[in-house]
Amino acid sequence: MRCPNCNGKDIGKIGAQNYYCWTCFIEMTVDDEKLTIHQVEADGSLSSLNDLFSEDERKLEW
Repeated sequence: MRCPNCNGKDIGKIGAQNYYCWTCFIEMTVDDEKLTIHQVEADGSLSSLNDLFSEDERKLEW
């Protein structure tokens, strides 16, 4: 699995379907073979970054 943002491979699993990129610090959730991408804010909340990526960029690539 590669990060759609930085193309890095330093991805950690943080939940059943949740992953975290240790290179660019974004959180990803797998939903029906597609990634939902979020930025973790300072207060711990998540802001969606899906609008910054095309459907093809969010397709799951293992």
